[in-house]
Amino acid sequence: MQKAKGRKNGTLVFVAYKTYTHSAEDSMIDWSRVATLREEIGAEDFDDVVELFLEEVDAAVDELAAQQHDNDLESKLHFLKGSALSLGFQSFSELCQAGEKTAAMNQDTIIDLQEILHCYTQSRTVFVNDLPDKMAG
Repeated sequence: MQKAKGRKNGTLVFVAYKTYTHSAEDSMIDWSRVATLREEIGAEDFDDVVELFLEEVDAAVDELAAQQHDNDLESKLHFLKGSALSLGFQSFSELCQAGEKTAAMNQDTIIDLQEILHCYTQSRTVFVNDLPDKMAG
């Protein structure tokens, strides 16, 4: 557990967040969320939604990597958090949420963007590789 501290509106604030090391039992993807989304939108539209999600998040992650720490970091992490939650990218979403909270305290420089970017890359790989097997049947 790591902690970030900073001031917001003159008040000292602490935000605790996890750093992730993934083992076999620590899933990066919430497959039940993925299955629920597939049921909600239908199997025939699911592939299109996944493709659109990956395109939009890939672009946002590329932009984040290129700009690194900037004055819009909080909103970028907020967007990524919401997008990640919608398609079950659990670990990535949690890192984005922790980063968003830290950015809200004007502590952008202590956010480990490389960890967030690496988590997305790992999550995306797991998702793309495991999706056919997880959604079969």
